[in-house]
Amino acid sequence: MTAANEREIVVGADGSAGSAAAVRWALSEAAASGRTVAVLRAWTFDPLVDLESAVARSYEEIASRYRHELDATVARACPDAALAKVRTGAIDGAPGPALVRASAGAAMLVLGSHGHSRVLHLLVGSVSEYCLRQAYCPVVIVPARSAEERGPLPDARPDPLL
Repeated sequence: MTAANEREIVVGADGSAGSAAAVRWALSEAAASGRTVAVLRAWTFDPLVDLESAVARSYEEIASRYRHELDATVARACPDAALAKVRTGAIDGAPGPALVRASAGAAMLVLGSHGHSRVLHLLVGSVSEYCLRQAYCPVVIVPARSAEERGPLPDARPDPLL
């Protein structure tokens, strides 16, 4: 049986502000828990539907580009991260189902509240909503803006009625 701190934290990343916040949160959690982090970008190579796939010479070309982008995201998120405890990769498939498959055996799945999806749901993006319902492990949804970026909480006391 695998100890909880040996299972990795899986992070879905797509280059959005929400996914960058998710990567930062996961790296912080990994530093505290001793876990490794897998930062993954899910996509489907379909030259008939996806412009990026259409102009690429091969599946490997896009997968390599995504891995380099993820490496840069990790470096920006936490320059001092123990990179030996972080792996990046491109995984084949639609983001929701691919990330759910990656969640099997993970300690947790970490996602941003909204990615690059054109259809945004009220509280979370469509991929986040799918993963919340289907993942094999706990799911953490990280808002794109941190508490520090939002500023102090408003005063909770209502104004007196006059």
